[in-house]
Amino acid sequence: MDRKSFIKSLVSLLAMGPLTAAAMNLRELNKMIEPLGKTSKMPVLFLGHGSPMNAIEENEFVRGFRDIAKEIPKPNAILCVSAHWETKGTFVTAMLNPPTIHDFGGFPKELFAIQYPAPGSPDLAKQTKSLITKTEVGLDEKWGLDHGAWSVIKHLYPNADIPVIQMSIDYTKTPQYHYELAQQIKSLREKGVLIIGSGNIVHNLRMVAWKQLNETFGYEWALEANDKMKKFILDGNHSALINFRSQGRAFDLAIPTPEHYLPLLYSLALQDRNEQVKLFNDKAVAGALTMTSLKIG
Repeated sequence: MDRKSFIKSLVSLLAMGPLTAAAMNLRELNKMIEPLGKTSKMPVLFLGHGSPMNAIEENEFVRGFRDIAKEIPKPNAILCVSAHWETKGTFVTAMLNPPTIHDFGGFPKELFAIQYPAPGSPDLAKQTKSLITKTEVGLDEKWGLDHGAWSVIKHLYPNADIPVIQMSIDYTKTPQYHYELAQQIKSLREKGVLIIGSGNIVHNLRMVAWKQLNETFGYEWALEANDKMKKFILDGNHSALINFRSQGRAFDLAIPTPEHYLPLLYSLALQDRNEQVKLFNDKAVAGALTMTSLKIG
């Protein structure tokens, strides 16, 4: 039933009077209401967020973020899994007005002045919590939006008019655990929720060429790892990506710690069979980072 038909039916029901309405089969009423919560299936993103300076710079990567937003229906809400919110246990932000967190140092004051005043969504936080049975999910009212979220979402939706919540990464759990947990929120795609993983699939800050931070080049091992990861992604070989510690030296150098890689697994876990993947922003920067991003669906 479409929205117009539903409203006409509801008006007719109310005209019957309270006793007749109460006698109506509630199951039938629920059938009329339920479709209003459903939408066409939203795509899923993984965004290589790179340096916080991408929040205020004009470059090919932020243009890539803006361009990909044009290919996506405007979402009802956004759920972001950012590399920069690691916790013991799993949490979702549940406040009405999440603060903009400047969780970095050593950057210009202009960057610290940036605010992204998108509203939160306690309702989406509660719904996300209800979907996850793999663990108890906590409702958090202290965190907000870290730069893994706002520095990229601001380019997709600069008006900050879409509710955003974040889901944390439990640093005590395995990659397989994170992949399976993410699968439990897949139904949000059909509620108009854009789910975004934000990190970098190659991310080794110890080996970054800091004096060449704005230059697009990669060390041999970084390019090797990035190419293999892309092949696994395009082949749908999620098992190899989950078991990244078995993929050799290039992967070990590309992923010295997993927090920037795990958001990729959250995004891939939401992919349906035969769903296409589009790669964009597929370049290395400063030797040891890649901005490779993808859209599923």
